[in-house]
Order: sequence, then C-alpha cells, then structure tokens
Amino acid sequence: MKQYVIIPLIVSALALCSCSRPAESVRAGSVVRDTLAGVPCCVYLPAGYSQVAGAKKFPVLYLQHGMYGKEDDWTAKGRLVEIMDSLLQAGEVKEMVVIMPDNCPSYPTPEEERTHAMNGEWIARFADFMAASEARYAISSAPSQRAIAGLSMGGFHTMHVSHHLAGQFAYVGLFSAAIRPVEPNPVYDNWEQEVREQMQSTRLYWIGIGREDFLYDFNTDYRRWLEQNNIEYTYYESPGGHTWDNWQEYLCRFLKKVTF
Repeated sequence: MKQYVIIPLIVSALALCSCSRPAESVRAGSVVRDTLAGVPCCVYLPAGYSQVAGAKKFPVLYLQHGMYGKEDDWTAKGRLVEIMDSLLQAGEVKEMVVIMPDNCPSYPTPEEERTHAMNGEWIARFADFMAASEARYAISSAPSQRAIAGLSMGGFHTMHVSHHLAGQFAYVGLFSAAIRPVEPNPVYDNWEQEVREQMQSTRLYWIGIGREDFLYDFNTDYRRWLEQNNIEYTYYESPGGHTWDNWQEYLCRFLKKVTF
C-alpha cells in the first residue's frame, strides 16, 4: 500500500504550491451566487466557461466549508479564485467549475448548527443537490470528472457523501476532517463497507492535517483503519493546526493531484 508523508519546509503555503497572484494578462474566473435544490451556494466559473447550447461539459469540484461557515467561506477566506486562477496560469490544473454549497443549510443559527451539523441530513440531500447543479451548469455527470473536498465539518461531509454515493467521485479530499458520526442516521449504517466499495473507483483519496490540529488523533485513527483494510490514500501532514493557511495549502496540493 502506498502512503505519502511530506514534511514541509516552513515557507508560505501558497508560494510552496505555486499559488501566487496571477499575472494581469491571465483571464480570471468569476464567482456567482445561486440557490440549487434550495441550498445557497457560490459557484466559480473559469474564464473559458460557456453555458450556450452544445457547450462542452466541464469537470466539477464540490468544495465544502466548516462548522459555522457559509457558502462564501472559500471565496472570502480561502482565496479560492486566486488559487484556481494561479494554478490554471501555471498549467497545473484543468479548467473546472467549483461549486461551494452551504453544507449546513437547515440550521441557520450557530447553536443549531453545532448540535445538528453532522446528523446525516446533508449527506442524504447531496444527490439532489448534485442533480440540480448538473441541470443548471455545464458540468459533466461522469464520476471521472467529479471531485469533492472540504474542511473540518465539510471534510466530514466529504468523507461520508463520497462513500454514501460510492462510485460517483473519482477524487476525494479531506482537509482537517472530522471523521466519526456523532448522531445515528441510516446513511452511516454501513459506512465502513461503503468506504471499501468506493475505493474501487476512487483515483485519489487525499488526507491533509496539521500536527497541532485538535482532530489530528481522529485522523491518525482513521488512517490506521485504512491501512488495516489495505486502502490506498495520499497523506500530507503540515505544521500548525485548524487554520485557513493550512486549508489553502491543502486545496492547492489536492488540486494539483486531480487529473481530470
């Protein structure tokens, strides 16, 4: 089983990932706000995007925020546009649509979100959200052209959506992810077997965590379980903890391994 452990130098995360500010000549992508299947979201559209009849279908990344976050977290705090435009300029990623939902849409207050954010409701709703995304935007429905990633609570949602919809995502990224379900829901009943099944069609299962992150031990236990089950994954360990600096770096590194 292959495992990749990287001990980075102490340098700027975005500089290390070639995610510097793009040159003025680079055509920048744009972000639009939308509501899909009743869920608020932000959508990054690359400069080459077109929605005219017969337009090509773009690969898609579903990118999820953490607890107490909102659909604009990755654009307002995560430098999503800058990262995407810079990687495109460098030729390190293909043009793709990035859809960033409010992945806790039923619980608008912090108290409700803290209590119910990982109860399984969003995971059960995700197939409908994905169908609405494909109906609205020129994105591919082929699993080989789909990626899903998220930070913290969004990493938890990414992990469990990807096994609940096993076979639907070729690329999965867990950034400082919560791991174990905390409330019962049928979507979790067979999660271990579903993880094994999803790996038959997953090209990249990427895990990133900071050594000082409060979720570090949970991620260590999960990696141990993956290894015990002979499941391949790519692992990146950084300094620091549960921070946007780390999540920006993880996104950059993850994207550079996505080969649509």
